[in-house]
Amino acid sequence: MPRAVSSPAETDLYPAVKAFLEGQGYDVKAEVRGCDVVAIRGDEPPVIVELKLSFGLALVLQGVDRLALTDRVYLAVIRPRGRRARRAPVHRRDVRDLCRRLGLGLLTVEPGRGAAGVEVIVDPTPYRPRRRRASLTRLLGEHARRIGDPNRGGMTRTPIVTAYRQEALRCAILIGRGGRASLKALRETGLVPNASRILQRDVYGWFRRLERATYGLTERARRDLGRFAAPNGLPDAGAGATIQS
Repeated sequence: MPRAVSSPAETDLYPAVKAFLEGQGYDVKAEVRGCDVVAIRGDEPPVIVELKLSFGLALVLQGVDRLALTDRVYLAVIRPRGRRARRAPVHRRDVRDLCRRLGLGLLTVEPGRGAAGVEVIVDPTPYRPRRRRASLTRLLGEHARRIGDPNRGGMTRTPIVTAYRQEALRCAILIGRGGRASLKALRETGLVPNASRILQRDVYGWFRRLERATYGLTERARRDLGRFAAPNGLPDAGAGATIQS
């Protein structure tokens, strides 16, 4: 009968972490005043390592608490293996960014391999965010172009009404009033300045070309207009605006 393989414990991570730090000249001791691992080297600030089998909120909160003692705090978790390893939290960019923002280091540990089983994913350094100017410009532009506030914060399963979708909806409403409309007539209303791009790209499958520069609506457009009308998501398309096709 095959012998059952025991599950790893947090204590299995300690020998490798201890060997890794000792290899760098630290004096390492475990379970000091509630800290899993404390390493001292000369007059330098101490290094504290908190051990867990997997990355999670409890580990992050432990690490944040230890920052009150030293800026050199590492979170150490067992190195994920198998087919799901690439999707493990420690390999996610947002998790690494979180650690950097908090000033926490991150280690992965493969028990039984000594110091060679430790990999440094993130070192604890003061976080200096690099502003994404292009993203900020797009954010402010979207906010400025969007008319009103057609969405509810936190929504996930309902399509978000963006500024682009608002203009496409406005275009569909105007076409729907007369059943068809020319590109020239749409432009002349002044309500859909990007009508040409919207009709040609037809991102939502709402428009069908009837003849050169003249468009009608698809059945999908009619369904979606009703769908967005329910939560008052339809933009103002100028109640008095008329289309001369």
